[in-house]
Amino acid sequence: MTQVAVIGAGTMGNGIAQVFAMHGHSVRMIDVSAAALEKGRETIKGSLARLVKKGSIAQPAADEAFALVAVATTLDQARTAELVVEAATENPALKFKIFEELDQLTAPEVILASNTSSISITEIAARTRRPAQVIGMHFMNPVPVMQLVEIIRGQATSDETTTRVMSLATALGKTPVEVNDYPGFVSNRVLMPMINEAIFCVMEGVARPEAIDTVMKLGMAHPMGPLMLADLIGLDTCLAILEVLHKGLGDDKYRPCPLLRRMVAAGQLGRKTGRGFYAY
Repeated sequence: MTQVAVIGAGTMGNGIAQVFAMHGHSVRMIDVSAAALEKGRETIKGSLARLVKKGSIAQPAADEAFALVAVATTLDQARTAELVVEAATENPALKFKIFEELDQLTAPEVILASNTSSISITEIAARTRRPAQVIGMHFMNPVPVMQLVEIIRGQATSDETTTRVMSLATALGKTPVEVNDYPGFVSNRVLMPMINEAIFCVMEGVARPEAIDTVMKLGMAHPMGPLMLADLIGLDTCLAILEVLHKGLGDDKYRPCPLLRRMVAAGQLGRKTGRGFYAY
């Protein structure tokens, strides 16, 4: 594939666009916000500059990758794409609407992928006339650095679509892992209860955030503690995923911690707002 449309210019969207561009794909990054697109382009430029400084890539390769990323503010600009990767806000109604429109705009054979971290691929696919070509490509943050891509098969995703997307992820230098469509898939079904339990520990006064994170880093060899990771992901995103798990699996062990709800209500969402379990 040579022409890729990435829907969304936020943290995940610009990272996905960068990785495709670094592997020679022409990318159109699409977002309704011109400001978000400008910020996304600057993020890509800064990320490529850091890779050059570290000696990971040469300057000409960085320049070439940056030149392959174009931007647009209307979904219509995805019309000529050979692959679409949606990385919009983790909101079911928004994703359903985007996929309905993409299904109308793009050629019938085009694969439509979602970077959703928890929303059902089967439900997304049901909004289109091509459920066999709808799949999850769940990249990890930060996308240029993290190796894993969760490849999620919906109820109707074809073997051919899965094989093509697995091969593409490998060609991007990633390690794809095939999983089936259950709430939270594998990554967030395992990760979010741990983060939630760490938040319960804070709420119940078991220990301070720094202490909890130190236990998990030094005792369990985690590169980052669960509360610092929650701040990086965004507490609103953590809450949204836990609600999907709680509703989809019907088990109270996924019930979001009341402290998490309170912090989100207060706008303390982590790094993106400057305040979560830590101040930034």
